[in-house]
Amino acid sequence: MPPLNRAFYARPTVDVARDLLGKILRHGRASARIVEVEAYLGENDAAAHCASGLTRRTRVIFGRPGHAYVYLIYGMHYCLNIVAEPEGVAGCVLIRAVEPLAGIELPANGPGKLTRALGITLEHYGSDLTRGPLTIHPARRELEIGISPRIGIRKAVDLPLRFFIRGNRFVSKSTARAAAHNQDLARDVIR
Repeated sequence: MPPLNRAFYARPTVDVARDLLGKILRHGRASARIVEVEAYLGENDAAAHCASGLTRRTRVIFGRPGHAYVYLIYGMHYCLNIVAEPEGVAGCVLIRAVEPLAGIELPANGPGKLTRALGITLEHYGSDLTRGPLTIHPARRELEIGISPRIGIRKAVDLPLRFFIRGNRFVSKSTARAAAHNQDLARDVIR
């Protein structure tokens, strides 16, 4: 199947985040199912990198949807984000965990682990996900979505913007706070 088109990404960030679950992330010969994501809502989201506006680092987030925003965290881990929203509006989705399907030998149940397993680095900053070596493809699956607060942040910690496939063993380990909060949130089934 061809990669997702630009229109898929040019929508509200939360919709893109939820709809990325179950899709197939490919890099070269490696492929994996996306099982956990977090939405970052742009300039009004204190936890988002673009909360301070347009900078050299965040320029891709304000650009055309369907591009990769890759950054280095703790000086040792790369994180892969997918740019959402129409051009000029900031918003992105952090890919937190994937289920390995082919060509992956390392664990991929966390943002830094999945980029290491798939060979994603700062060289992929700005990559067009609608074509090229790093792409996301449709997949037909019925799945149950879990919702919780985002993990590992200090600002806007209570927003329920982490989405994951319930029961999937490749979802990263959540904090006790997120797990407790998750018990109070409604479940959705996507067909």
